[in-house]
This record gives sequence, C-alpha cells and structure tokens, in this order.
Amino acid sequence: MSVTVRPLGDKDFFAWLGLFEGYSAFYERELTDQKALQVWSWIIDANNALVGAVAVNDDGDFVGFAHYRTVPRTLSGDLALFLDDLYVAEDARKNGVGSLLMEFTKTYARAHKLAQIQLVTAADNATAQVLYDQLGTRTDWVTYEIDV
Repeated sequence: MSVTVRPLGDKDFFAWLGLFEGYSAFYERELTDQKALQVWSWIIDANNALVGAVAVNDDGDFVGFAHYRTVPRTLSGDLALFLDDLYVAEDARKNGVGSLLMEFTKTYARAHKLAQIQLVTAADNATAQVLYDQLGTRTDWVTYEIDV
C-alpha cells in the first residue's frame, strides 16, 4: 500500500469525518454532529491555530490524520508544535502510516521554525507509545485536567 500525506483541505470533510468517527470511538468518546462540525471549522479556519494533515492511499481513501497547532513555550521563549491528535484507520495500521504522518508533522514544524513537537497519549495506548518512543523522549511531566 502506497500512502501520501498532505494538508487537509476544504473539500475533505466527509472523508475526514469517517476517520474522526473512528478516532472518537477508539477513545470511547461520543461524537455528535455539533462536535465534528466544530473541530472541522477550526481546521479550515485560517484564523484558528489548529491545522491538519491526512494520509491518503492509492485508491484515494483517507487512512489517517494528524491535527496540530503552534503553541508558545514561555520558559524557552520560542514556539513549538502541539500534536493534538494522530489517528490511523484500523485496517491501515502496521503499514507505516503513523510514521508518515509524524514525518509530515516534523517537516511542517521545521518549515515554520518551531523548536519541537509536543504530544500526549493515553497511558494504555501502547502501540502509539512504541512509535513516539522511537521519535522522541518521554518526559517526566504529569498532565492534569481541570474542569471549569
């Protein structure tokens, strides 16, 4: 299977939506039409920091995506790329799609002169952690969520 990665575009909504449904199901999160439209509106809004890339196979099927945004690093006085989401369709896993999406993301970060890529993943997502351990350094930081 040959796969190419490119930025998400205005006309990609329905193909992206199928993947986003799979991503939401993977993390056992309910996906409503409102949530999907909100996330998509962020991705295609040039004034919003969130952008994305999609992995497309030879048949034109979307097989993975990455969503990312530029964030300031106050203690370093520079900018980084925060990888919010990386997802590969179940039937496309173990074919290097995740690595291709990560390489595309790294290229984007370099082109925008960003200092590093930061991300979090679920503690039980061992498959993703194998990839991330190959590409980066696991930190000692602890993540919290505070509802408001």
